[in-house]
Amino acid sequence: MNRRTLLAVALCALCALAGCGAVGSPPATGGTDATRSTGVTGAGANDTALAPQGETLNATVVDVADGDTVDVRLANGTTETVRLVGVDTPEVWVRNTPAEFRGMANTSATRDCLRSWGHRASDYTKRLDGARVTLAFDPNTDRRGYYGRLLAYVYANGTNQNYALVERGLARVYTASDFSRKATFLDAADTAYDARSGLWQCGADGADGGATDDGTEDRTSTDTAGDASPLAVASVHADAAGPDGDNLNDEYVVLRNGGDAGIDLGGATVADEAGHTYTFPTGATLDAGASLTLHTGSGDDTAEEYYWGSERPIWNNGGDTVIVRSANDTLLARHTYA
Repeated sequence: MNRRTLLAVALCALCALAGCGAVGSPPATGGTDATRSTGVTGAGANDTALAPQGETLNATVVDVADGDTVDVRLANGTTETVRLVGVDTPEVWVRNTPAEFRGMANTSATRDCLRSWGHRASDYTKRLDGARVTLAFDPNTDRRGYYGRLLAYVYANGTNQNYALVERGLARVYTASDFSRKATFLDAADTAYDARSGLWQCGADGADGGATDDGTEDRTSTDTAGDASPLAVASVHADAAGPDGDNLNDEYVVLRNGGDAGIDLGGATVADEAGHTYTFPTGATLDAGASLTLHTGSGDDTAEEYYWGSERPIWNNGGDTVIVRSANDTLLARHTYA
């Protein structure tokens, strides 16, 4: 064996001990950190027609209210609520309106079906929780919506989350908006509808049992508080004295027990239309005939005063809905104000 051959054998042996791959082959990888952190890939990831355009902001998702609403922390440390522009996922906190969705009968079965897909849309978007994302604004829409929320496309790992929801049948296109990519989104919605993907199964034959013969609404839905619940939203004080953000404890909701027995509120939730949610601590009760006040800001809970612990206002001055549910998700009270 000559010297050159001996050298080649020695190099091969060293490479084997070090775990080298074939000469010239790239090292194996497990994906980028961003991919592992969110698990969101796919729709629109490499489609230049859906790529961010114009002004963008980098942010981190800190909370997911539902399928189309997230809270983010911007690079300057401020927190904003973002409404995904151009899409609308089924409601999980308030009653769904089947007429907003193509081909849906106005029945309790359809509403229940839509709610279930609303939860699935929320689960899909919750994969962004804690992820670094890019916000992009549409040139045809205002930067903020009616409730002061940012209106934006949300990108994670290059994927347009708004489009992904529509493509997967987890959202309808919000046609009342004139956003610039409406035609592209409508094409994706048509494909999902034709394939009966996601929520569009709710309009399939047999999914709408309970429709009334005359086309009127079937009012057997369990999404009402009904006579069985003695709990009521007695009042909402949404407009705090001075700037709302500087006086959070002057923004509050009052709940009253009109029954003749105490109510166990441990684990019960109070939420607004955007899905911001407060959970009562274990052991919280409301005596018969008694009232309690839930303040938006921070403080020490008592039997009559509870504190959300939010760092910003919850209740919209121009109108909102208060939804109270028990620990097992039974609707206890709902109150809409304008």
